[in-house]
Amino acid sequence: MPKNKTSTSARLRAFVSEFGSDIFSTDGYILFCKICDVKVAADKKFTVEQHVSRQKHIHGIERKNLQTEKSKNQSLLTQPSRKCTFNYDLCQALLSANIPLNKLSNDGFRNFLEKYTSKSIPVESTLRKSYVAQCYEETINNIKKYCENQKLWISIDETTDVEGRYIANVIIGTLEIGCPGKIFLLHTEALEKANHTSIAKLLDKALHLLWPQGIKYDNILLFLSDAAPYMIKAGKGIKIMYSKMEHVTCLAHGLHRVAEEVRKYFPKVDQLISNVKKIFLKCPARIQFFREKAPNISLPPQPVLTRWGTWLSAANYYCEHFETLKEIILGLNREDATSIEKAQDLMDDCDLKSDLIYIYSNFGTLSDSITQLETFGLSLRHSIKIVQDVENKIQQAGNRVGQDIKNKLKSVLDKNTGFKTMTTISKILNGEKVSNQNFPDDLNNSDIAHFQFAPITSVDVERSFSKYKNLLSDNRRSFTIENIKHTLIVQCNKFD
Repeated sequence: MPKNKTSTSARLRAFVSEFGSDIFSTDGYILFCKICDVKVAADKKFTVEQHVSRQKHIHGIERKNLQTEKSKNQSLLTQPSRKCTFNYDLCQALLSANIPLNKLSNDGFRNFLEKYTSKSIPVESTLRKSYVAQCYEETINNIKKYCENQKLWISIDETTDVEGRYIANVIIGTLEIGCPGKIFLLHTEALEKANHTSIAKLLDKALHLLWPQGIKYDNILLFLSDAAPYMIKAGKGIKIMYSKMEHVTCLAHGLHRVAEEVRKYFPKVDQLISNVKKIFLKCPARIQFFREKAPNISLPPQPVLTRWGTWLSAANYYCEHFETLKEIILGLNREDATSIEKAQDLMDDCDLKSDLIYIYSNFGTLSDSITQLETFGLSLRHSIKIVQDVENKIQQAGNRVGQDIKNKLKSVLDKNTGFKTMTTISKILNGEKVSNQNFPDDLNNSDIAHFQFAPITSVDVERSFSKYKNLLSDNRRSFTIENIKHTLIVQCNKFD
């Protein structure tokens, strides 16, 4: 007679009985390995034996025994789950700290984690396929939950990455009464073209992530961008739908344009800064010579023209330490490098010292003002006062150059119509009298109260680009845009 076929539940219970209830468990439908925290194929005994012979399972048994020796009362994992909480937390931690997931393949790192967590450490592909997207979705849900009914400001900018792609980031921040709001990176996308149309579409797409049931247009009160013509055009188009929104072009960018205007009028100072930078760049012998001659001052700064105000900071440095630097530069052999020869000739120029003093006395505080505007949590009153102090300081500059710099600053501020509105709002918040003619038309009293800590710079989106460029390092170029977005948004948004 044929043998009766054993039922599935009986077969699974037999495996539990044979290998031990501390190794396997069953609910009558699946066989679950408590050691590896996975479901085991149990159609045949061979597949079960194959599982228990794997190195992962053997290492799990060793960790379990070690854990039992350390603590007799430690409880065993009994509840199966499709998504392991430990794996999720590990993935979240690695993404937040910008640690590549492939570091999990390093034996030393794996052994360290296994030793001190007593957990089975997943391979990179497990986290990338099963947990990265989950971390991203959880982050977006947290942003949606926090910003659901908040008044918001939004900032958009784009940059070109090392692969030549136009990468745009969308930053949002809450406008809260009585304290600075929170800031989030909401969306990252590669644009086909950087123009006003693509920026408008990007904003619409990002806000649909935040409000999938329908954008709350009246909750967007402020739009920050740089002063690029396509951003100005985008702001005008967007304002049709977002009637309460004020468009302010970044004041830090604006002051940097004034600083660039200063540089244009002083070519000798510019040449000195450039040549001295070359003298000490990657030359340990000259650096040692400098430190012997001037142990109490730092090496000459190496300004980057695209970094706001760094050229002016360098000019201030040369004015403060001119005599010491002159002695050091003249002490070098002019035959060693063309940069030394040019720097020595400039140091002997009688006009150079006068130019440095003029820059230091009239425009020296401009770089500090830009740095102050970059500070997180400034009140609107404080931010506007910084700009007004710069304006008052530059008004004191004499001669034709000073007049041209004053005209440049005036042009920058006059074109920034949103800044005028923000100045009016600041006066209202400070209790100053404002005529009905100057009162913002589309904003009600509650809306104006939310501008107490409104920013007037787009530095936060620039910071997100810095993290993006750190993420896309030379040995991490295989990232797809989707993976970049998931990783960057988790990294830039931290929740308690």
